[in-house]
Amino acid sequence: MVDAAPHPAEPVVRLAGMDKWYGSYHALRGIDLIVMRGECVVLWGPSGSGKTTLLRCIGGLEPVQSGTMEVAGMRKVVGPLVRPRPTAGVGMVFQRSALFLNMRVIDNLTIGLRHVRGMNKHAAEKLAMQHLVKVRIGELAMRYPAQLSGGQQQRAEIARSLCMDPQVLLFDEPTAALDPELKQEVGTTIAALVQDGRTVIVATHEPALIRELKPRMVLMADGAITGETTPAQFFG
Repeated sequence: MVDAAPHPAEPVVRLAGMDKWYGSYHALRGIDLIVMRGECVVLWGPSGSGKTTLLRCIGGLEPVQSGTMEVAGMRKVVGPLVRPRPTAGVGMVFQRSALFLNMRVIDNLTIGLRHVRGMNKHAAEKLAMQHLVKVRIGELAMRYPAQLSGGQQQRAEIARSLCMDPQVLLFDEPTAALDPELKQEVGTTIAALVQDGRTVIVATHEPALIRELKPRMVLMADGAITGETTPAQFFG
């Protein structure tokens, strides 16, 4: 018997009273946030407001000292002695490329499939090519990262995350280091993922990306969520 598909309104991220400290610095303060499956959420706030830290906590790259976290169907352990551990079911794309420079694009995408998922080389490459085509760089599979533009590298990063079929995709300032034309390339790619029903959380300073994604906007300042708005209200 095949399980029924999850209801589209199911929460995929649920944070309650979440606090994060760096020594005596209170980086995140009482974070309460629910993100529904298939939703696009943008974290908006000045530098130092906690956007990147929040993404890293959701992705398991930073430990959380208190509160509750449920991400991709799993309850995350929190506490003062917890060590960072990547969150299963979450993919993250950083501001700058983290591709392995000594490996072709196709090999960057298949290394996780082969060594984590246990897929054979042929099956891994077939899946990787499907995602490279989806982000419109299938013809670049055999190139090395240094032979790609910044926008192409970001799209390769997105394809690599998609290969692991994450329930949640996190983007930390994905267009900040790109020129205007490449910003639009990456923004269009992320918007297509949203249209496909992917759950996407983006930290960004880019008004153009907000207009492209039409997200729910979560406003942050001083490590806390201060409110929510819509793009129409924000730009109005």
